[in-house]
Formats: sequence, C-alpha cells, structure tokens
Amino acid sequence: MHLARRPGLSVRVRVREHAAGAFMAREDRVATEEPLEIRLAWPGRPAERVAVTMRTPGHDFELATGLLFAEGLLTPSLLGSVGYCTDRRLSPEQEFNVVTVSLQAPPPRSPSTRSDTVTAASSACGVCGADSIEEVLGLTAVQGEPGTDPSKIGGDVLRALPDRLRESQRVFASTGGLHAAGLFTTTGELMLLREDIGRHNAVDKVVGARVLEGLPPAAPLLCVSGRIGFEVVQKAVAAGIGVLAGLGAPSSLAVRLADQAGLGLVGFLSAQRFVVYAGSDRIGV
Repeated sequence: MHLARRPGLSVRVRVREHAAGAFMAREDRVATEEPLEIRLAWPGRPAERVAVTMRTPGHDFELATGLLFAEGLLTPSLLGSVGYCTDRRLSPEQEFNVVTVSLQAPPPRSPSTRSDTVTAASSACGVCGADSIEEVLGLTAVQGEPGTDPSKIGGDVLRALPDRLRESQRVFASTGGLHAAGLFTTTGELMLLREDIGRHNAVDKVVGARVLEGLPPAAPLLCVSGRIGFEVVQKAVAAGIGVLAGLGAPSSLAVRLADQAGLGLVGFLSAQRFVVYAGSDRIGV
C-alpha cells in the first residue's frame, strides 16, 4: 500500500553554479509549487470544485478559507469544517492537493453566478473572481467595512516593516523564492506571517488563519513583500485592512480600488522611503 506523502515547503535539487570563471556542482533548495484544488459544500449540495491555485504547500486550510472569504463565498459564522478531500478516486499524490470547505448553510453568493468555469489562479499573479471595482466594494457589505481601525500608522513603523518581514521569512531564507504577507499592529508588532510562492496566496493564508481562529480578519496593517496588484488590494479590502504596504509598486487599478475603498496604500516601502498612493489620512508623520 502506497501512503500519501504531504508535500514539503521546499525541494532539494542538484545544480551547477558558475562563479569566478568556473562551474561548481552543489545542492540547492527551491520552493515547492503544486496545485491546490478547493471544493465547496453545504447542506444539500455535495462538494464541487470552485477554485484551483498554484501554491506552496503548507497552511492549506488557511489558504482555502481565506480565498473563499475574499470571494464572498463564506463568512466566519457560516464556516463548518475544512479538511483534505477523502475522495477515493484521488491518487496518493493528489490527496494533499485537494481541500474541501463545508459550510453550515448556503453561501452569500453562488459560485455559479460568477463564471461558468472555475477560478484558476497562477502563483505569479492570481485571478480575482470579483472582476470589477463595484463588485469588490459590494463584498464589504457581506464581510465587514474596510479599515475598521481608525489609528494612523507612523512613518517610523512603516520603514521598519521590511526588516521585520524578512526576519520572519523562514522558507525564503533557504530558497529565496517565496513572497510573504504579514499582519501588524499600529505599533509595528507582528501578529501573523505566512509565506507562499504566490503573493495573493500569502494574503489569503493570513486572512484565513484569522477566520479559522475565530478572530476578526480586519487588522490595522498588512505588509506584503512584492508589488501590489489589484487582487492583493481586493483581498485587503474584503478583510477590512486599514493600511496595505508593499515593498514594490502598485498597479493603476490597485490605486483606484484602494482610493475608492478608503484603504491606505503604501508602495516602494524600504528603511529609507515610502510612497503613499491612497488614504493619506491613515498615514502619520
């Protein structure tokens, strides 16, 4: 009998490194990337696939919960159980790549009303099921209002975030291939951090972790290690984040959504500088 093996966070590979004019054979580690199929079920409806995303294995239940929360397909009060699928048709390699989320009642919106196909997200950029700003803003009526913490975030707190984020990126230190998302207090204290090969997945994991713990997903400050695309802002708005900061640049649509949603948006964050794109009233001096 072949037992299923849970995928690891990284994989050993043999490489040839060229440096100082010569090749050297050595072992390296690369971040694991595998598909995760997310299925949704509720009373009277069997589990059906609603999303597939490429991710780094680990915290899969948080990822599934956070993704469905961002899509408006669950609220904390509706969440029943989350577990790996027990479908006997799955191969051992697939067993830990399929998660079923069961609700206690039908979701606020039907997955079928969004599209006739599943949401397929790559680890590189993600695909947001809420494909218009108006639809994203409408989701906050289900999940809660954005920016529930009125406190301002000081400049010194923001500039310290990149180092605090990097210090807690355990898998990035060994692979150099993962993004991170961290929730922080107004004073810059790290509340929760998750890593993933997809920046949007890392955000889903921190939000999902809060939901699974029975805590409000809203937090004063969310910091991400890369650029800020529309899908990352959408998830922050749905979760009720006050200020979203990123080490990279935001996109035009990300800025537009943040501005309309009242989300503080900071890009090009480093120890020396940062740029405020939206929600200046949420950023202190």
